[in-house]
Amino acid sequence: MSKTTTSEIKFLVELDENRVPEKLTWSAQDGGVEQEQAKAMMLSIWDSKVQETLRIDLWTKDMPVDEMKLFFHQTLVAMADTFQRATQDEKMADTMKDFCDYFAEKMELKK
Repeated sequence: MSKTTTSEIKFLVELDENRVPEKLTWSAQDGGVEQEQAKAMMLSIWDSKVQETLRIDLWTKDMPVDEMKLFFHQTLVAMADTFQRATQDEKMADTMKDFCDYFAEKMELKK
């Protein structure tokens, strides 16, 4: 029987009186991260029982729009890379990366 371990990742969200995020922090002891601040997060969880993605998308009040555009672009690129590793479908991954380039161009992210 193989030995298993547990790893924990924690997210803390401080909300204002209207329940709008003011501060996001996260910790992952195995990764050496303790109470690091973030301005935005996207978390997707696959529910195999109902074949549906559950999501938590949060950003703080002070997240600038230009940083949000970069955050989205980098997330899309990471998703394309993850898709390729998970499925070995290089053709679709390349198509996704082409869209990422288009997105960056339209958002004027490339200098």
